Amino acid sequence: MTGIDDFMRRQSQMIDRVGWSVTLVHPSGDDDTGSPYAYTVGLTAHGYPELLIAGLDPAISQQLLNDLAARVYDRAERFSHGQRIGDLIASYDAAIIDGEPTEQLYPGAAIARYGQEQVRVQQIVWPDPDGHFPWDDGYAYPSEVQPVIDRP
Repeated sequence: MTGIDDFMRRQSQMIDRVGWSVTLVHPSGDDDTGSPYAYTVGLTAHGYPELLIAGLDPAISQQLLNDLAARVYDRAERFSHGQRIGDLIASYDAAIIDGEPTEQLYPGAAIARYGQEQVRVQQIVWPDPDGHFPWDDGYAYPSEVQPVIDRP
């Protein structure tokens, strides 16, 4: 069994058990540029968008995605483009953005499993310490820290 076959098998087991899986992506290559990101795989099979978050520690990303995926999968909660969520990150609102996968934020395992035409994506975007988002004037971080798939 190849590495990708083993990965897909383990991912399928997780999806069967929980309803989704979280895939973590770390920057790679000679220049090590780009931002780490994570996304769900499995929500597409139930008619929901896959969730994606960028620029955070992988353990935090996994925790946030599991929280929101449980709301979607277990409670059929829906998020809309531009919606603010106040109970995900302590003391801050997060924003939900609908968009298309990009070269920087590509949910490859979900697309491999379900096909490009089937996979919809919603990104969870987090603010800087002053509550500014990447599209706001005065955002404290360079754009490559938290790339976004769109703006509200």
